[in-house]
Amino acid sequence: MEQKLHTPEGVRDIYTKECRKKLAVQEKLHDLLHLYGYQDIQTPTFEYFDVFRKEIGTISSKELYKFFDREGNTLVLRPDITPSIARAAATLFEEEDFPIRLCYVGNTFINHSSYQGRLKENTQLGAELIGADTVEADAELLSMVVDGLKKIGFPEFQVMVGHVDFIRELLDATGLCEEATEEIRSLITNRNYFGVEEILEEEGAAEEIKAAFRMLPELVGGVEVLEKAAEIAPGMHAKTAVERLQRIYRILQYYGVDGHVSFDLSMCGNYMYYTGIIFRAYTYGTGDAVVRGGRYDHLLEKFGKSTPSIGFAMIVDDLTSALSRQKISVETKRQHLIVYTEKTLKWAVSLAREFRGKNRCVELIKKEDGDSRESVLEYGKRMQAYSMLWLYEDGSLEMTNLETGVRKVVPARENN
Repeated sequence: MEQKLHTPEGVRDIYTKECRKKLAVQEKLHDLLHLYGYQDIQTPTFEYFDVFRKEIGTISSKELYKFFDREGNTLVLRPDITPSIARAAATLFEEEDFPIRLCYVGNTFINHSSYQGRLKENTQLGAELIGADTVEADAELLSMVVDGLKKIGFPEFQVMVGHVDFIRELLDATGLCEEATEEIRSLITNRNYFGVEEILEEEGAAEEIKAAFRMLPELVGGVEVLEKAAEIAPGMHAKTAVERLQRIYRILQYYGVDGHVSFDLSMCGNYMYYTGIIFRAYTYGTGDAVVRGGRYDHLLEKFGKSTPSIGFAMIVDDLTSALSRQKISVETKRQHLIVYTEKTLKWAVSLAREFRGKNRCVELIKKEDGDSRESVLEYGKRMQAYSMLWLYEDGSLEMTNLETGVRKVVPARENN
């Protein structure tokens, strides 16, 4: 017997109802981005290695899927779409002075270690605002995230906002070597503040610096934590960062989304190209952020255009999974089955055209010898269809709701 092939580790098939839900979530979010004036861009699934080299600041080389073209150039499957858009925008909009609003949907590929248990292929939907270094731009992106999560049905979620300058200046103030500061950064990301205190103690850090790091767990919460952050800010960059967050919050109040926004001044950011505010969105039913974003004012410089930018990516697979775990229904188009015989083919096609003209999804099924009503019903349930119309040769029809099991027979005279 021939062995059946299955998917490699870290990727999976998505089909029928789950796939319809995922596409419905994408469509709702995509429409929301269009309402904010963002226009679509598509970049290649694979790029030259240089687009994601270490200096760009995405992920380590060992987590990239690398391969070669015929000329021997190293190519990679994109692990992150933002650098691809930065590359494209630096060329396509080189002479444009006005801000550019771009949005996208695409898959990313990261070769995670097997023990991490995460998917290696994910669908991301995101937005990039290129050419604006303003608090208004920051607030617009945060507002889109909140509006998007509300639009797809989440009643409870929180967007956590930080600023890389705050934690960066705090780390610089320790006076420690790069290796030690990176270890502290990693410990902070994992909320291991005891480990941070131990390193600072061993390295003989100043008492006021140790006191500031001890305050970090308290700098998570509502807008009131920004005042505490301002008090321990070690320098002008950190103070300016806190002031910017306060100004952004005031604009978020105009948008009416401030109730879903909190602050986390210990946030470090996933990518090294972040330069200003960073943010992540969380909800129940998933162990990681469902949205990640931030400002990257120097990324486009790597591709030849000096302009500030900010963007975010929504992890569509995680959003869909969280909706299911929270038992939040996602409205999708309902599938209807029409079962016919050779003699009722014309009638079946006529009905199907009528249904499709009303934007209803219809699958035509020809009843073969031996097909029973029960076998077709079971098929419809497996395919998660909504209803079945069984056309009889005497002109009558039977309508069955596959979700409730309710049946109704319509006599031939009522179909004329």
